[in-house]
Amino acid sequence: MAPRILLARHGQTAWSLSGKHTGRTDVPLLEEGRGGAKLLGERLHRGPFDSLPDVEVRTSPLSRARETCSLAGFGERAEEWDTLMEWDYGSYEGMTPEEIQAIRPGWLIWRDGVPGGESLDAVTARADEVVSWARSADRDVLVFAHGHILRSIGARWLGLPLDFAARIRLNPTSLSILGWAYGEPALESWNDTGHLAV
Repeated sequence: MAPRILLARHGQTAWSLSGKHTGRTDVPLLEEGRGGAKLLGERLHRGPFDSLPDVEVRTSPLSRARETCSLAGFGERAEEWDTLMEWDYGSYEGMTPEEIQAIRPGWLIWRDGVPGGESLDAVTARADEVVSWARSADRDVLVFAHGHILRSIGARWLGLPLDFAARIRLNPTSLSILGWAYGEPALESWNDTGHLAV
């Protein structure tokens, strides 16, 4: 079977709750985020996943992703990977979309990028690196990371330009699976938070 990539977004933080762009600022998980990470872990440790015994695990080095990975029960198996860090939002770090719109009407990150931060091409290249790594594996892979980089990976897995990621939202502590259908890259599941509704 061709390898799949399982995407786990980190748990809730104060900044994700308020809608602030949280790039490289190392914001910790809220208690809600820690609880969600444990529920995600419980899901991944029962059927049909059964602890994913052969999966290769990588995590962003930022604490909110690392702690989500650890609380989900995969910390000892995970390798930190800078490629999974969130978009560097430059001058827009810590701002909400509404605050940015007030100074730059019509702004869309997926089209317009950010001043003083990471370019669209650089984010695309990082997403492509993750896709290439996942497809070269001889087994499924699991990554713990952040909303915008995971959405970017989703778009690039499908062979679509980065701006497609604007159309595939991700909630904190969600689980998504990128796989295959009829030999073509496909979304197997996306933004699944069923484990939080317990």
